[in-house]
Amino acid sequence: MKKIVFFGLIILLYTACHNDSDKSPENSSTSVIDNFPLNINYSVVNSYPHDTTSYTEGFLFHEGSLYESEGHTDEVPSSRSLFGQVNLQTGQIQAKAELDKTKYFGEGIAFLSGKLFQLTYTTRIGFIYDAKTFKKIGEFTYPSQQGWGMTTNGKYLIMTDGSNQIRWLDPASSEPLSLIIHYENGDSASKTIPLIHSVKTLSVTDNNGPVSDLNEPELINGFLYVNQYRTYYILKIDTASGKVIGRLDLTTLAEEAKNKYPPSAEMNGIAYDSATNKVYITGKLWPNIYELKFSY
Repeated sequence: MKKIVFFGLIILLYTACHNDSDKSPENSSTSVIDNFPLNINYSVVNSYPHDTTSYTEGFLFHEGSLYESEGHTDEVPSSRSLFGQVNLQTGQIQAKAELDKTKYFGEGIAFLSGKLFQLTYTTRIGFIYDAKTFKKIGEFTYPSQQGWGMTTNGKYLIMTDGSNQIRWLDPASSEPLSLIIHYENGDSASKTIPLIHSVKTLSVTDNNGPVSDLNEPELINGFLYVNQYRTYYILKIDTASGKVIGRLDLTTLAEEAKNKYPPSAEMNGIAYDSATNKVYITGKLWPNIYELKFSY
């Protein structure tokens, strides 16, 4: 009798496992058998050089050109807080604007309504530039203690701050806010600048609960794809529920970057070219930019 029961349990487990394997990424997040989002398969279509002095914080396409923003870290003295246009043939960044790296750590960028918006790490100050001339035309602050990554849906700015919260900001809705600014070099100053209001806050979770360390984001076909800091994952997030419904595990590419250039640090940077339907990724100090193909 014990043998019959044991055999029956094997059949039940086999059936359960095979039923689960047929689920789509969207359905896998509700599975009680697999407690993690389903991995999204990908292939590397091409690779390009990347500036190994760039401590990548933002990565995006605008009007057919690839842009990158970077922050300065003392661990890499040659790093700078700037953003600019990337030459895919050389990996070099043609700087369009640069911050005082002793005061500001440059973070994510986004183009919206003829302007370019730039976050900084801990000062709570963002900068606004004309999208054609890249001349600085304004400043702003945001309802978060830190600025990490940023993208846009064409109407709102969408920003991360390293937590499990993603905020939709409306640049058309602001009011003056007095701040005490603590600069990277230890100096401080008081300043009154416009606070851009949040119109939506999304709490991101998977089957294990809140998912934090959300970093550089990209909006692709209605889903947010976000680098998760301290991991080699890019998470696919449902913008309605905040549920992580899939993930790309890019460990292999991170290891390849380390082998080619040992100082390579965290994976960070997703750029989607809607005109060509191509996705590019990279990381801080990585020697390569990779063009990926996957189902999104």
